Amino acid sequence: MANEAVCIELPRVIKRIYVSDLVAIPLGTILKLSGDNTGIASSGADVFCGITIEEKTASDALTNIGVALDGVWDIVCNSNAGITLGGMVVLSGTNVIRQSVEADFPLGAVFGKAMEAAGAAERISVRLGLN
Repeated sequence: MANEAVCIELPRVIKRIYVSDLVAIPLGTILKLSGDNTGIASSGADVFCGITIEEKTASDALTNIGVALDGVWDIVCNSNAGITLGGMVVLSGTNVIRQSVEADFPLGAVFGKAMEAAGAAERISVRLGLN
């Protein structure tokens, strides 16, 4: 995978979620919800599940992984548009984000705040959570 998130400020809220034993999941992968407490790698405009804090090898017999639900992370903005300083963000593809729009809030898609402005395809700091 590419564009994995990089931890800048350590998370305090970690949750274990279910994942497939068959797939490899690199450290810093942004996961989306795909079922009850189950995550897979983000691939588009998805509902945020967490950012992996450990690496998982394919077929290693593990079916859960720790994900961060807070902290500050360097994440890549999508290549189509920038993000304004303080803008709320949502998933936009595999390990990339975009600025949210009003319709994202009722869907539960908003998961963080941009701590700096971003141009297209730029890596910026994002504080997870809605604070």
